[in-house]
This record gives sequence, structure tokens and C-alpha cells, in this order.
Amino acid sequence: MITILKDPIHPLQDYFTLFDFSAKWDPIPTMLTQCQTRTVKGFMGQATAFLKDYVKPSVLVLGENKPYGEIRYLHGTYGQGMFSYYGGHDPEDYRHYVGDPPTDLNLHPNSPGLQINFK
Repeated sequence: MITILKDPIHPLQDYFTLFDFSAKWDPIPTMLTQCQTRTVKGFMGQATAFLKDYVKPSVLVLGENKPYGEIRYLHGTYGQGMFSYYGGHDPEDYRHYVGDPPTDLNLHPNSPGLQINFK
């Protein structure tokens, strides 16, 4: 089922917050959210976010857009493995479509979205 929000988020207002974790008690979530900022500019993709109401309680939320009830970054376990999902496609191109030229990563060395994306 695909759910489309009634009120789309304006690109200039699209931000989500990373949660803070203790390296002593939560080493993996700490590594996954290690960044120089807690607020990250949002961006679109084939799958941009999960609605909070549909995410299982066993899944750890790493980042969310609270006003819209969206989870943008999550982590969990499945069987003997783990998974992480970071919504969107290109943090420095809000609407990067399939077939668009690649983003020059050298132009964005301090992008919080790219730092999280390539851990």
C-alpha cells in the first residue's frame, strides 16, 4: 500500500531530526547517526519516508519528521541480520530523478545527508 500525504511538505521546510544515542549502550545507532548536526535537510526519492503509525514497535527510529509523523531513518533486526533505511535518494538534489546526472560529491564535502548516506 502506498500512502501519499494530503499536504506535501514544501522543500524549504522539509527537515528531519536525528536522535541522540549513547555510544556505551547503543553503539550501532550511535554510529549510524554520527553527524555534525541533529537536523538534516529532507529530500525525495522513490521511497522517502514511512508513516510512523505503520512502523513496528521493534524497529528503532533514528530520524523523523515529527510534524508530519514521518520516519526518515530507521534500523532494526531481521533473523540473524540487521537493516537500516535512510529515506530519499540524493541529499543535495531535492528531487533527483532516475536518469538525472550524478551529483558531484566534491561540491558537498560537509553535507550531513551525504555523511549519513555513505557510512
